Amino acid sequence: MNSYEFTLVFTLPAAQSNPEAYLDALFEAGCDDAMIGTGVAGRIALEFERAGENALNTLLSAIHDVKNAIPNANLAECRPDLIGVTGIAAIFKLSRQAVLKAIKNNPSFPAPVHSGSSDIWHLYQVVDWAQKHGKLASRLDDVAIVSELSAATYQLNLARELYSLGGVIAPAALQAFQLGSANQVLGTR
Repeated sequence: MNSYEFTLVFTLPAAQSNPEAYLDALFEAGCDDAMIGTGVAGRIALEFERAGENALNTLLSAIHDVKNAIPNANLAECRPDLIGVTGIAAIFKLSRQAVLKAIKNNPSFPAPVHSGSSDIWHLYQVVDWAQKHGKLASRLDDVAIVSELSAATYQLNLARELYSLGGVIAPAALQAFQLGSANQVLGTR
């Protein structure tokens, strides 16, 4: 069994819902291994530290527990997935300058998924690059866990986005990722 640290963000059934109203139900549903953030009306964030056989099943079990407590909640985001230079620096225990230098000096570094005033990458791509190129990976605690977890959160976020588009691509995406039914995992459109 491995221990995974991740965050799940859900939108609540009624946009004006007070997230604190769900705290007891979440605890009773098995989310006692999560710190719960209730600072935004209509949203709730759960920061889990949960043990499991693999990252994807661990994420799905946490989603299942939340959906049991709040049946009409919709998954909004799984983290860690998107990450900027500061996040990369923190994970690899480097300065921002060292990360920027690594990006500049390595043409094979993954392209950001968003470029602008702050570039953003998918964490799993950065970790994969670090492992393949022998760069930075030795600085990462539990590189295999971070790699597996960030790939699983990416898959769930991608499936959620595809599901929001509707049509036939959403069920096919969920089936390809072996995530189960859309309503079980992602909620309603």
